[in-house]
Amino acid sequence: MLLTGFSTFITLLYVAMMVLAVVALVMAAVAREDAYRAADKQKKSFWLLILGLAVGVNVLSLYMSVLFLQIAGVVASIVFLVDVRPALRAVSGGGRGRRGGSSSDGPYGPYNGGR
Repeated sequence: MLLTGFSTFITLLYVAMMVLAVVALVMAAVAREDAYRAADKQKKSFWLLILGLAVGVNVLSLYMSVLFLQIAGVVASIVFLVDVRPALRAVSGGGRGRRGGSSSDGPYGPYNGGR
């Protein structure tokens, strides 16, 4: 019974690592190439290769144990999501709607009508 619970936990952990790698890969594929250069990060092809390998290792783990490579893939996915993705969003002006401010805000602060 204890072994079954542990097996379920490990399976959920593998699924979580796979989902993390796939989400990071999709986000890397959606971002524009010039945003990577503007954010002074590695090339888009580099991140697609690294994150694609992370997904491939996770698929391979279904057939054989490659835990060290899976951990490396998780680290790469986390680095992309925590460091590269916010830099890409900042450079490309991404974001969901306005975050505070008013409709009279200009690029350098609020516009006061020349007063």
